Amino acid sequence: MIRFLRIAIIITGIGILMMAYYVFFTEPGGKISENNNISLNRLELMENRLKSSKIPDFSFTNQYGEEVTQVDVTDKIYIADFFFTSCPSICPIMSGNKQRLQEYFRDNDNFMILSHSIDTLNDSVSVLREYSENLDAIRGKWHLVTGSYGAIDKIAKEYYVTAKKDELALNSFVHDGSFILVDRKRRIRGIYDGTNVQSTSDLIADIDILLNE
Repeated sequence: MIRFLRIAIIITGIGILMMAYYVFFTEPGGKISENNNISLNRLELMENRLKSSKIPDFSFTNQYGEEVTQVDVTDKIYIADFFFTSCPSICPIMSGNKQRLQEYFRDNDNFMILSHSIDTLNDSVSVLREYSENLDAIRGKWHLVTGSYGAIDKIAKEYYVTAKKDELALNSFVHDGSFILVDRKRRIRGIYDGTNVQSTSDLIADIDILLNE
């Protein structure tokens, strides 16, 4: 009897998880389409969920030793993400997808990438510059920034991102691979899987829509 009850609880839990995925990560009808109408629906849904989420003022230092603040993203559509240069797992995949974003919007001055290092001790300005050069990051379009750990941790929470020190391992960090899409009013309009090719394609489509709003 106890074994049957455990199985029933597990099945119920799986059902709840599947329903949550359906509600939060699919469009009406249960499909994610590539056409612009569905992309717009995705943006509207995310805006409704996070409509009170305006990114606060910030100040960081980029790979050229320049201060980067909210002024630099004024009237721009930008992507925010979190990484560290010695990350051996998801960061290289994310970097490849950010290179794709940069290339697609290379000639559009209204688009920017803002990558925050969470290894504030080791990712100095010079380290970030070398790292950015290896990625062919375009100056002024793709900022790799650092700051105090407290400031990075605080802004990560504003973006609904996990980005923190790994309490179980020395000199290691825990972070997810999210790309956060922010509009001209500094509102979060979407959160995408930065390690996934299709999710990056969805992101490109949504950026195009916001650029034309």
